[in-house]
Amino acid sequence: MRTGYGVAAYGLALAAVFGGTWAAGAATGTTPPPPEPATAHTGDGTDAAGHGNTHGNTQGNTHGDTGEKAPGAVPPGLSVSDSGYTLVTGDRSFRITGPDGKPVTRFAVEHEKRLHLVAVRRDGSGFRHVHPEMAADGTWSWPLRLTEPGSYRVFADFRPEGGPKLTLGTDVQVAGDYQPKRYDHDSRTFTVDGYEVTLDGTLTAGAASAVAVTVVKDGRPVTDLQPYLGARGHLVALRAADLAYLHVHPEDGERVRFAVEVPTAGTYRLFLDFRHNGVVRTAEFTITTGEGDGHDHGN
Repeated sequence: MRTGYGVAAYGLALAAVFGGTWAAGAATGTTPPPPEPATAHTGDGTDAAGHGNTHGNTQGNTHGDTGEKAPGAVPPGLSVSDSGYTLVTGDRSFRITGPDGKPVTRFAVEHEKRLHLVAVRRDGSGFRHVHPEMAADGTWSWPLRLTEPGSYRVFADFRPEGGPKLTLGTDVQVAGDYQPKRYDHDSRTFTVDGYEVTLDGTLTAGAASAVAVTVVKDGRPVTDLQPYLGARGHLVALRAADLAYLHVHPEDGERVRFAVEVPTAGTYRLFLDFRHNGVVRTAEFTITTGEGDGHDHGN
């Protein structure tokens, strides 16, 4: 994942009707895909209803990326096009086009996948992380089912063979009675399927901050987390103000630890995917820079 710089404006969004016409908003004004039924979480990291799954990103994500953006550049995930590559959405599918305008068909494997697709509602809820399939002509399936009304930011995290690591984003609208959720207070403990997951650490603007994760089930620490995407956990961090991706990477050691690079003061949403007993689950947290290690024990 890469480091985000500054606060950027939302991408241009096109109105759409859920169950009818869907639209994605971005600089290109392309039409996005309608939602597809989500598949259950499995050991290979597919998405499941209620447990968003996987990834971080390119210009600034949680995959241990080391690339940095030049000062003043658009932060990762806030643009539909970067370095000559463009995210083009269509009916139930999408493509990545290269500098020559043709669909890219060769991608490097990053964290065991050729492309990570992440979606989150603009209010910081509804996180989903999936791994779509690509056809030989460079067309990717659209494996997301977004049912809650609202505006969603969808990120494609990938590295074309011989090209830069990138995170491109577009907006998708789901019509309906949108009731935004608020994340006004730090929340460092999250419970999912009986697992209590706690995130410890302090985020400091302008520096790499260490955070550690503890997982408890039935009052006992879980010490046998299974590898997921090449590590014992996968963390996606988003700046709440504009959903810019941040640079996050796992660290070696007995504990599940990550280094998070926070470029500006403010509030951040963090999403941890972890696997235990063959099932991938997601825990989510809210952290404000400069806060101590006190915990808010509520989801």
